Amino acid sequence: MTVTASASATEWRPALARSVVLRHDRVRRTDLLVLPERVVVLAGRAAEVLRLCDGRRHVDEIVEELAARFPGAPVAAEVPRFLHRVREEGWLR
Repeated sequence: MTVTASASATEWRPALARSVVLRHDRVRRTDLLVLPERVVVLAGRAAEVLRLCDGRRHVDEIVEELAARFPGAPVAAEVPRFLHRVREEGWLR
């Protein structure tokens, strides 16, 4: 199913796929996505974005919350693109 960016912002409530776990590695001091047979090291604020993907918030609500946390950051443009990329990887539903 193809979802446009505008439709997803109003309708899609992203959540981690059932086989994906978000973890913090204290030894390496980094956040990880743990998938079957694969681990993805998250960079920047990716984990903060993914922690908001709980299946309750719409994309626009996630953007609003992040914009409040990081005034002046280009979250309105970058976060939806990031979420769609992660969804294409199969890590979000």
